[in-house]
Amino acid sequence: MSDADQVIETDEQDEDAYALTGKTVAAILDAVEAEDAALLTELMEPLHAADIADLLEQIDSDKRHRLIALYGKAFDGEILSELDESVREDVIAALSPEVLTEAVRELESDDVVDLIEDLEKIHQQVILEALEASDRVAVERALTFPEYSAGRLMQREVVMAPEHWSVGEAIDFMRAAEDLPEQFYHIILVDPRLRPVGHVTLGKVMSSRRQEKLADLAEPSFRTFSVTQDEEDVAYAFNQYHLISAPVVDDEGRLVGVITIDDAMIVLSEENEEDILRLAGVGPESLSDTTVQIVKQRFPWLFVNLMTAILASLVIAQFEATLAAVVALAVLMPIVASMGGNAGTQSLTVAVRALATRDLTGSNALRVIRRELVAGFLNGCVFAVLMGAIGILWFGTPMLGVVIGLAMIANLVIAGLAGILVPLTLDKVGVDPALASGVFVTTVTDVMGFFAFLGLAAVLML
Repeated sequence: MSDADQVIETDEQDEDAYALTGKTVAAILDAVEAEDAALLTELMEPLHAADIADLLEQIDSDKRHRLIALYGKAFDGEILSELDESVREDVIAALSPEVLTEAVRELESDDVVDLIEDLEKIHQQVILEALEASDRVAVERALTFPEYSAGRLMQREVVMAPEHWSVGEAIDFMRAAEDLPEQFYHIILVDPRLRPVGHVTLGKVMSSRRQEKLADLAEPSFRTFSVTQDEEDVAYAFNQYHLISAPVVDDEGRLVGVITIDDAMIVLSEENEEDILRLAGVGPESLSDTTVQIVKQRFPWLFVNLMTAILASLVIAQFEATLAAVVALAVLMPIVASMGGNAGTQSLTVAVRALATRDLTGSNALRVIRRELVAGFLNGCVFAVLMGAIGILWFGTPMLGVVIGLAMIANLVIAGLAGILVPLTLDKVGVDPALASGVFVTTVTDVMGFFAFLGLAAVLML
């Protein structure tokens, strides 16, 4: 075998070892059907906890329970923290008390809080009883903080040192400690009252002389968060200021935990996913949801959409005589509405994302509105010429080309304006722009598009 062939074979083996491929899933399910625990463990061993969680989410409840029973004590606690909330309770119910106890004890306190905060009380109690007394107190304390707050997001395991310590003293302390966090990035410096005053990266500690003071190596990017601060604000700060970890303090400014970048990025990812789903008018769905759950989540906004569609139809009904006189209007009418809807969605998507990232604020809103108006007008002019020509060539009526051209300009300008003003207004009144903007923008573009097109036709062609 040549070196090139060996490289190709190695790459294929690596892909199979670390990716949840269809071939791997089929082999795992075959092992479950055959009740071959040894083969199942062999197939699952190379997989990351996130891949195993994906596998458990993809299969039905019966296969899931059989796999868990066969996998037994090899079940890793990290799998629980990676699972989607919709199947987490089902997996916990399928685990034996001994396996669940061992799995939960492997997790950091923040992962345990994230794991149990959305569970039923009975399942929460099962997990809390599996923890050691000190860990249980820490988790119960975290659950007293507001939902979606820094107190829920933080981990209690912290590496801290007095601000007057030297590098050598810090290294000796860490070598002697038996309960350091599994992963940490900074040593947090505290004053005598346990108030954080700075932090030092591990890289700085390891590259400095033993006699250097930790306070002289402190990072300039240091900032703290209150336990009650919203996790969205925390995630924004991590992304905005390129933080790796940051301490969390109580009402008196004392250190109670630390938030790390992996937790902050999970929050950002969840917010992005939530915005995308809400823009489509759906809730936090997953592939494991039942049909009834999906229907309940989608029905309300479909109903609202029906009401707005009826409103647009009422506008059309006001121009029955115009439509009867010029049948070509019925052929071209969907084009005007479709172009307005697409233009509004483009503007809306940019606006909602800008609001989420705090790039769109009161100070620059007027400039952005002017930009959308000009962009809508210019695009409208281009498509007005195009559709005007098509209208003339298709139906042989020059005035029809003029009507659809003017209607196209009007609707694209309105679409750009609605796409920016609707989410801005909803944000001002405290309504999530991602959730409600789409329906309102579509209504505005449909109603105004039909009104402009049919109104112009009634004035200019009859």
